[in-house]
Amino acid sequence: MATLRYEPWSLVNRLHRHLDEAFPAADASDSDGAWWIPQVDVYEEPERFAVLIDVPGVEPKDIDITAEKGVLTIRGERRARAQEESNAYRRLERRNGKFLRRFTLPESANLDAITAKHTHGVLEVTIPKQAKLQPRRIEVAAA
Repeated sequence: MATLRYEPWSLVNRLHRHLDEAFPAADASDSDGAWWIPQVDVYEEPERFAVLIDVPGVEPKDIDITAEKGVLTIRGERRARAQEESNAYRRLERRNGKFLRRFTLPESANLDAITAKHTHGVLEVTIPKQAKLQPRRIEVAAA
């Protein structure tokens, strides 16, 4: 017997996406003009944080990563492929256009040492942790 995963909000999310496509918002300032949202995995290891972002079809030159004031911002664009004209039936489900993801970084993140690697459609952003500061004991001198 197969186990089925029940996701109660999947239908609502799909309806929301279709409505957004049918009636684009006049003011896109909420999402900074993002047209789609890539899937992301975030995990923590003892010495670093890692963010894996699914961006198939996005060239590394079309990805911009910034870290400022404790916020990691990843934005980019998947460009539309040239369509061949034909009378055949076709279905287009993959989103093209701009994307944007933002993450609040913990205080232990070392913003100066963030690295990114793009492999087989997965962007891996590595955020090293800063060394923990040990409290310094101050001796009191007699006067």
